[in-house]
Amino acid sequence: MPIRRLLATSLLFAAISSAGAHAAPPPPTEQQVSSFFRAVQMDDANTVRKMVGAVVNANELNPLGGEPALVLAIREGARDVVRELLRHPGTDLERQAVNGNTALMMAAFKGDEEVVRALLDKGAKVNQPGWTALHYAAAGGHDKIAQLLVERGAMLDTLSPRQSGAYTPLMLAAREGKDGTARLLLARGAKTGLKNAEGLTAAQIAKQAGRDKLAGELTQ
Repeated sequence: MPIRRLLATSLLFAAISSAGAHAAPPPPTEQQVSSFFRAVQMDDANTVRKMVGAVVNANELNPLGGEPALVLAIREGARDVVRELLRHPGTDLERQAVNGNTALMMAAFKGDEEVVRALLDKGAKVNQPGWTALHYAAAGGHDKIAQLLVERGAMLDTLSPRQSGAYTPLMLAAREGKDGTARLLLARGAKTGLKNAEGLTAAQIAKQAGRDKLAGELTQ
């Protein structure tokens, strides 16, 4: 075979081999997806490590519940899996569940300060339109998390979606009787004159909830 033809054949074979080596893996089967999310819930980090990226996309939504693996792991308290997913370069920290929850929002809701800090250190976004991690921390009375979020730039007066009442974090703290969190937000500069979808201020919401002392503090 002439050298020129042999060289062309070799280059073609190399190109085909390279294309095959970088071809995307086939989509996972329903059973594989089910096994993956079961491993997430059971905090089976070994199985997750073997499957994520190679079999199942790190950001795929669970058919049952519509949560990505990271959000589900945080909700279930699956710490080993959370660490594994945070180490995986393909994990999108901002991947939302079908209800809009991000990993940071779920960690704030659960009151998991360690995971909140880990997510922030990895670059998770503190602010977004509508519900935020600070709303969840305020409603749950998770003062240390609320303080941490504010230190990392959380906007104090973001309104939740209007169809959900248009609450600021301060209003939620007042409604849920989380006086310490309300005072923390107030001290950091949260506005008291804003009104929710019903036209109520944080002080009026506190009054309705029977928190007369807090209502007085919010009107000063």
